[in-house]
Amino acid sequence: MNLARAALTAQGAIAEQALRQADRPAALSPDPFNVAPALTDVMGRLAAQPDRLVRAQSDLFARYLELWQSASRRAAGGDSDPVVQAGKGDKRFADPEWTENAVFDIIKQSYLLTSNWLNSLVAEVDGADPMNKRRVEFFMKMLTDAFSPSNFLVSNPAALREVLETGGESLVRGIENFAGDLARGGGQLAISQTNYEVFKIGENVATAPGKVIFRNELIELLQFSPATEQVHEIPLLIFPPWINKFYILDLRPENSMIRWLSAQGFTVFVTSWVNPDATLADKTFEDYLADGVYTAAAVVKKQCGVDTVNTVGYCIGGTMLSASLAYMASRGDKQINSATFFAAQQDFAEAGDLLLFTNEDWLRELESKMDAGGGVLPGQTMADTFNALRSNDLIWSFFVNNYLLGKEPKPFDLLFWNSDQTRMPKRLHLDYLRRFYGQNALAKGELTLAGVKLDLHSVKTPVYIQSSKDDHIAPARSVYRGAQLFGGPVTFTMAGSGHIAGVINPPAANKYQHWTNDALPATLEEWQAGAVEHPGSWWPHWAAWLRERSGPMVSARDPAGGPLAALEDAPGSYVKVKS
Repeated sequence: MNLARAALTAQGAIAEQALRQADRPAALSPDPFNVAPALTDVMGRLAAQPDRLVRAQSDLFARYLELWQSASRRAAGGDSDPVVQAGKGDKRFADPEWTENAVFDIIKQSYLLTSNWLNSLVAEVDGADPMNKRRVEFFMKMLTDAFSPSNFLVSNPAALREVLETGGESLVRGIENFAGDLARGGGQLAISQTNYEVFKIGENVATAPGKVIFRNELIELLQFSPATEQVHEIPLLIFPPWINKFYILDLRPENSMIRWLSAQGFTVFVTSWVNPDATLADKTFEDYLADGVYTAAAVVKKQCGVDTVNTVGYCIGGTMLSASLAYMASRGDKQINSATFFAAQQDFAEAGDLLLFTNEDWLRELESKMDAGGGVLPGQTMADTFNALRSNDLIWSFFVNNYLLGKEPKPFDLLFWNSDQTRMPKRLHLDYLRRFYGQNALAKGELTLAGVKLDLHSVKTPVYIQSSKDDHIAPARSVYRGAQLFGGPVTFTMAGSGHIAGVINPPAANKYQHWTNDALPATLEEWQAGAVEHPGSWWPHWAAWLRERSGPMVSARDPAGGPLAALEDAPGSYVKVKS
């Protein structure tokens, strides 16, 4: 009965979504990521090296023979070491049955042998265009991850055990979860990563007290309440990335960077970017600079009665801040006293796998999607792109949990934030991808704003640059290349973990580590060789650097008591707009 219920539920969900989309134009592209030309190049090179192909096939045959010999010894009651094992941190095969049950162990090892062989075969091809090879490597990894036996009911021991123990109820729940995600995605599968109903912006996330003191069509400027009787004279203005909501800096009180900075005696301001709709489709990078960076800095100076501000740019907010500094340097404008960059890139030559999504074929596909959306890129598209960079962790683990095991995803504030993406204006997004990722114009000194060519070497402002060792969005090597472009004093640090956890790591958590080195040699490897490892968060190191550049102590500033009238309580209205 439960199997029948599950089948009927699945059929009904798919049929309903098919009917809902029947009058829409066909959205399926045979090759939306334009992999075919790259695959032709790489496989053509491989075919031109028959000796390598023969050796690879012989090696695969030998490894399979070794696997069958191992399985035979085990079947006969003997001991046998595994021929191949999952990589460190691979959670797909954590269930004991994958090792203890001989059948599932063979399934697992057979898959690992084949997937490793396919991926290494592509990686070892010579003579192919480097970007084509990289594109094929990326999508071969996606393909082999998708075909993992852990992703299928009949070959996942944990899922089969759940079906038996629940009498099929887990399968019914899984199909109901599938139907709900299909409906939530409007016909496209939007896999739930957390329980979205648990979190309420302004109630249990984004709760740091403060006021909205300014608003225009692109930003709300938030000033947060002080936590000390005195604060440093020079305020701190933070520019988060406009593709995310600012509250990654204020998830919970115990991991809120905003609260922590306030407790250190800094007056904290944050720009909360609008979630743009079709009316803002023609907004440009220059508009975001003018109405974002320049306007916010002017408002903060007026609110605090100061001539300069300290600034922070996170991810692409940091790229934008870098361009602003270069433009200000060309004008002799010294209103920015210091700049800190969290996981931000200026040089995109080694910008990681996101480069694969910025060639012209992919951009044309993206542009057509934005045109269909009224001139904005749907927030889910950005989420899907970032999830694809870590598909086992951010796609397949939830596929297994939600649908095969029939479980609800656990409440997790970080994944709630991760799914709360903003839309992208067409002109801004395409221009950013082309000029920064595609042309690397800022690093080359070829980016022009208001008729001025931007030169980061002319920036003499002191900068503090944070990178993360395992960052897959802004790789440490890429961040380090950008650090060497500035003409003033540069402090470079590296944190443990990745793009989010490497940045949002409060000292009280006692997690990870960070590395410091006062020198800035030619390569990241040289920097690492001379770096000193420290346990825990990098925040105190940065706070000490920031204090030296934040002036004397003055009376704490009440957001409601400045020259600008408070418009509403933090976190404001823009952050609550859903895509």
